[in-house]
Amino acid sequence: MRKRTVWAVGLAGVLLVGCSGQPAGAPGARTTPPAKPTATATAAPTAPPARGSVTVTGEVAKGLESPWGVAPLPDGDLLVASRDRGTITRVDARTGALTVIGEVPGVAPGGEGGLMGLALSPSYASDRLVYAYFTTESDNRIARMRYDERRTPGQQLGAPDTVFRGIPKGLVHNGGRIAFGPDRMLYAGTGETGDTGLAQDRKSLGGKILRMTPDGDPVHGNPEADSVVYSWGHRNVQGLAWDGEKRLWAAEFGQNAWDELNLIEPGGNYGWPAAEGKAGKAGFRDPVAQWRTDDASPSGIAWAEGSVWMAGLRGERLWRIPLDGTKPVAEPEAFLTGAHGRLRTVVALGGDRLLLVTSETDGRGSPGAGDDRVLTLTVR
Repeated sequence: MRKRTVWAVGLAGVLLVGCSGQPAGAPGARTTPPAKPTATATAAPTAPPARGSVTVTGEVAKGLESPWGVAPLPDGDLLVASRDRGTITRVDARTGALTVIGEVPGVAPGGEGGLMGLALSPSYASDRLVYAYFTTESDNRIARMRYDERRTPGQQLGAPDTVFRGIPKGLVHNGGRIAFGPDRMLYAGTGETGDTGLAQDRKSLGGKILRMTPDGDPVHGNPEADSVVYSWGHRNVQGLAWDGEKRLWAAEFGQNAWDELNLIEPGGNYGWPAAEGKAGKAGFRDPVAQWRTDDASPSGIAWAEGSVWMAGLRGERLWRIPLDGTKPVAEPEAFLTGAHGRLRTVVALGGDRLLLVTSETDGRGSPGAGDDRVLTLTVR
């Protein structure tokens, strides 16, 4: 039986981040007052400690069914996708109350497919658009819907506007994570659906990381001007996050040997199916970190306190990968092993605060009373 230790607190309090004072400059060698500086130097980022810590500080919500993507709203509430029901639920961060705001039309759940990633438009304050990645009867696709809180609950989502279609679908390896990057472009992780050859097929959208405009068009800086394909040779990407220097990181399921954390470069070939883990093969990019599949099976990732934090499904643990630039400063460190079951999504709230979403009701867990849950964490 899993041990659960949580304290009920509202997310609104978690989102308050304090400001630190600015250190004074070093004294000059002269006895007379130094001249007023004309510019302020920016301190170089310091490497995180080799060992970290995780404290579960609260439970924001419980009783969620097959939660997958999460999108924090400006007021601190959350939108949570149900993979198998095809609905989006609003979580009141103060009370934990759950309100279904609407069902996404066309979702066809099955196997690992269904309603998966969520992201708010970069212009959400003015356009109120929610983006969703989901499986239909014919493909995986991305659509956006206007969220109108003034309408009746259950009917608050407008008609979907399909932004991008034609991503291969399958019972497994559908990818599904979407996120807007620091460049305000939309990124999506896809899977090869069990057809391993798609990952190396540059014309296929399977086994790729895609980069597009908010309208679904190819964008300047992609490897090919007329393509949304940003990197390839992936098996099943379900985690995307940017570090403090705006570098893109991705978590990827391995097959039987190695799960991966990769630093993503445009035009990079990450090797699947010819390479799994740190293969050292010419023409392929090796992962920065790797795990045995029983220890990870990674889904969502987030960046906080100088580390990538990675949720493990089969591994039932939260991994910390401390980084100095692009190099690990220590071996990955596991937390919460077995305490909350399968872990699906991690969301950075700023500073040392994370959200963690469990995944016991996805058909592969052992759900108990109250599953699934959204927890708040303090990390170092």
